[in-house]
Amino acid sequence: MNSMKTITPASQQTYIALLRGINVGGYHKVPMATLRQSFDSMGYGPAKTLLNTGNVLFKAAPDQEAALTPLIAARLKDTFGFSIPVIVHSQDHIQQLVTANPFKDIQVTPSIRLYASFLSDTPIHRLSLPYTSPDESFSIIAIIDRTVFSVLDLAISRTVDAMSILEKEFGKNMTTRNWNTILKLAQR
Repeated sequence: MNSMKTITPASQQTYIALLRGINVGGYHKVPMATLRQSFDSMGYGPAKTLLNTGNVLFKAAPDQEAALTPLIAARLKDTFGFSIPVIVHSQDHIQQLVTANPFKDIQVTPSIRLYASFLSDTPIHRLSLPYTSPDESFSIIAIIDRTVFSVLDLAISRTVDAMSILEKEFGKNMTTRNWNTILKLAQR
């Protein structure tokens, strides 16, 4: 009798790994096919990727977010030869963020960009929300769990360094996605 527990598709959960700093400006090139193969070889397949920026949907046992992050980061470093920061959330959690829709009161125009920044740890911050930059081009409108929601208005300023504001307040252990990408990840 085999004592190993078999994981069936019904006992698996969909997770999303958000990778930071890959395929940006020709640095840290990560082919999506190789990335999917890395997840598949760890038993998390069939993995799917969305865009070229490091969004991976994969299957694993339920309630494993904390354990998955260091395992995936170690495998990716072995595969690609450099460290790739990884933040893992369940797809259910991403869907809850979409349902909460912190952007529901934002009037979207062609110059408005909506962002979700995913942090590796629960944030400790000194900001009074909503926070608005001195030139009023960048706002942090909400923080839900380990996710910071912000709005950038390119009609006011194209020079605001929103990432430096976020990193100053929350540190560098984060990765940011356009809200449209989050909507797509929630639907897959």
